[in-house]
Amino acid sequence: MRRANVSPLKEAIEEFLDRYRLRDKLNQAKVIQSWDKVVGEMVAKNTSQLHIRGKVLYVKVNSAALRNELLFARTKIMLALNKEVGVTVIEDIVLN
Repeated sequence: MRRANVSPLKEAIEEFLDRYRLRDKLNQAKVIQSWDKVVGEMVAKNTSQLHIRGKVLYVKVNSAALRNELLFARTKIMLALNKEVGVTVIEDIVLN
């Protein structure tokens, strides 16, 4: 017999995320965690200080040559990161 006020765990977690407005922060954390997988090991080793402000991902790049290559692939990387999360989290990438 099931109680009337009992809900499945997935629904309870989603309600919690919505109620406390944590879904955006969770998605941003997923984007940052997905960075290594999307860009690859070599690029990940030469980038640091990833953070998101608004819908912009800021990345510090250690190499000027790599920064130039990433500028050309910026849109592709952004789309891949959003696809990995399953929702549009970032709309631009700034490389420092």
